[in-house]
Amino acid sequence: MNKNKLVTAYTDFMKHLHETMEDTLHSFAEALEISKEKTRKDSNLTDEELDKVSEFVRRDVEHAAHGLSDEEDKESLSEWFKFDIELIENFALDAFLSVADKTRLELAKLEELAKVHTYHSGDITVPGTFICDDCGKEIAFKTASEIPECPKCQGKTFIRV
Repeated sequence: MNKNKLVTAYTDFMKHLHETMEDTLHSFAEALEISKEKTRKDSNLTDEELDKVSEFVRRDVEHAAHGLSDEEDKESLSEWFKFDIELIENFALDAFLSVADKTRLELAKLEELAKVHTYHSGDITVPGTFICDDCGKEIAFKTASEIPECPKCQGKTFIRV
């Protein structure tokens, strides 16, 4: 596997991702898939190589998004990179910062949704099916009930299906 080919594909993938997220209202996951297809057309990568590059980009953007502060400040990004971001090519920095910030906002919305839909043992709930957050065991209630600890692992956090 040619490492330079993967580095070039990573850079191209990031450009496509930046353009996709700038031009439309796609979620990060949708933009990743669109960028993957654009990169497929522009390169001669195998499916395995393309999957690998896509995973590298997803990992880096999500990791940076978690590390960014609420403002697009270059200090928090410098801290994440662990070196002065002035050393990074301007387009690459702007593109990465833009995608990471949009992803940070998307992740924050998902975290809020998860908080709203998280149930705990001891909560009272209407009938429904719940999945243990720790082991995946499903428990179902046919009437209003108190959510017990997970019968399989004694987990205390559940998500409604």
